Amino acid sequence: MSASLSISGTQPKGSAPKHSAPKRSAQEIRRAITSRIGWIACGLALALVIGPLLDIVWVVAYNGASAFSPKLFTTSTPPAGVGLWNAIEGTVVISLLAMLVAVPVGVGAGIYLSEYGNHRLGNSIRFLSDVLTGTPSIVLGYFSYIVLVGGLGWGLAAPAGAVTVAILIVPYLARITELALRQVPVAMREAGFALGASEPVVVFKIVLPGAASGVITGALLALAISVGETAPLIYTAGFSSYPLDLHNPVHSLTHSQIGYLTYVIWSFIEQPDAASHALAFAAAFLVMLFVLAINIGVRMSIKRG
Repeated sequence: MSASLSISGTQPKGSAPKHSAPKRSAQEIRRAITSRIGWIACGLALALVIGPLLDIVWVVAYNGASAFSPKLFTTSTPPAGVGLWNAIEGTVVISLLAMLVAVPVGVGAGIYLSEYGNHRLGNSIRFLSDVLTGTPSIVLGYFSYIVLVGGLGWGLAAPAGAVTVAILIVPYLARITELALRQVPVAMREAGFALGASEPVVVFKIVLPGAASGVITGALLALAISVGETAPLIYTAGFSSYPLDLHNPVHSLTHSQIGYLTYVIWSFIEQPDAASHALAFAAAFLVMLFVLAINIGVRMSIKRG
């Protein structure tokens, strides 16, 4: 009896039943192969993007950091010195002046487009803003050279360069501000009006604070654009190897050419000597650090919002 059970009965304990894997259809096999090819293609595309980026970052960071020294931050560019102090100073001055012009105009335009721009004039402003966004920066530089430097007699100086950069970044700031304001719920506006607040109070004390993180993000992105511009500044700010005259800063700012980091990158890398190349890499590394710091500020602003 036990022998018959061992032969014809259940399997012994510990042995799993053997099940043959179901055969996949031709359509399932084709889908699996297509999915695998798609993932491989995506990986190759990612490598094509990240590979050159990492190579650029490594080359600039290695060569730029190796050129850092105390003299780099205390002396001006040749022939006045062997550093980048005038270029750093000029970059900060031009960027701050450009932001002083662009932020009120860009934020004001964004407020208008968001709150009152649902008509033909608003659509025209949006269209012209998009056109200006796509205009090459060198075209704006040539325009400012004709109008500001030559026409109005400003000369090659920081104000002409700052206004040109401001014209460049106003469209970005206006559209980002508009999008940020449109994210504020309509109920907040209605609540303000229900409490008896006037329209300016609702806009500036309810809507604008509610979109503060988006507006700050737009301003920081605009600042990053201004730090990295070269072409419009060549036609408007010129370049000087000497820092601003602190004894008469206003006259020096408005009647003298000014240095900036992007010009050092563009010009000094073409020089035949290794010292000029080192300054170019150091300037590129500083610009990279500036943009990195700005992007960190953008991330922090978004998280707080």
